[in-house]
Amino acid sequence: MASEFDLIARHFTPATLPPEAGVALGVGDDCALLAPRPGQRLAVSVDTSVAEVHFPAAAPAEAVGHRALAVSLSDLAAVGAETRWCLMALSMAEPDEAWLADFARGFHALCAATGTALVGGDVTGGELAIGVTVMGEVPPELALTRSGASAGELIAVTGALGGGAGGLALWQRGERDLAHPLLARYLRPQPRLAAGLALRGLATAAIDISDGLLADLEHVLEASGVGARLEPSALPLAEGLVAALGDDAACRAALAGGDDYELLVTLPAARLTTARQRLADVGLALSVIGEVNEAPGIAGVDASSVRGWQHFGARTPRRRP
Repeated sequence: MASEFDLIARHFTPATLPPEAGVALGVGDDCALLAPRPGQRLAVSVDTSVAEVHFPAAAPAEAVGHRALAVSLSDLAAVGAETRWCLMALSMAEPDEAWLADFARGFHALCAATGTALVGGDVTGGELAIGVTVMGEVPPELALTRSGASAGELIAVTGALGGGAGGLALWQRGERDLAHPLLARYLRPQPRLAAGLALRGLATAAIDISDGLLADLEHVLEASGVGARLEPSALPLAEGLVAALGDDAACRAALAGGDDYELLVTLPAARLTTARQRLADVGLALSVIGEVNEAPGIAGVDASSVRGWQHFGARTPRRRP
């Protein structure tokens, strides 16, 4: 049986990286040695993906590899950071070379597509889970945070909502074709890194939608000390969502389904046209769904009856495959 060092060498040791990758020492030593560029702040985030909690254990390994990295990169997008490096820790019950090869292919493909260098990690025995730490760079004056929203500003989202929840619902019904737009959004989400860069200097607050629109909007409102009014009819719904779930369930999926990994932002109305032009240049729409106000809470929807994901507490889990 292959050792963890054999598996790392075979599946998770990238080829020689170019000097511009900023990696003085990568996979194979006790620590990576990295070289951030002058004038940049380091943005760091970590996410853990657990089988049968965040993704189906039976999902294609290539999609699992893509997804594990994508959900972490989404956090870099939310702060307007440019991705640079990542670490990956994988636990699995027994080494499965075919599964690992497919998993690594999906992980490395997204690394290559986004310019992210894998610089270290760990492989160990245990239940199937993947922890990914991502590191990026952002000029300090351009970093997007959750705390900058002000009354009178617009609330907007990139792309479309509800696709993650819709894809999960289809998987639970037996759909396995990853070419289906909803299943693709659930198992192969696309981190909005280009959108985060485009919204620098325009958005006043930002967050990625991982736990559901309402739950994540609440984080922004709490950090900024403001409230909001939403217009449910303005929610941009993912392709095929109404056909798959019906009108009411599609709206609930957009409000609380999570796993969309779009960006939720606030911005002054005077910046909206510029923001839309910049996002159009990277192939994304920006939809206004409400307005920031001074009154606490979220008006326009019954937020008390539609909640997002929590790992602990009384809320009903939404990600159980």
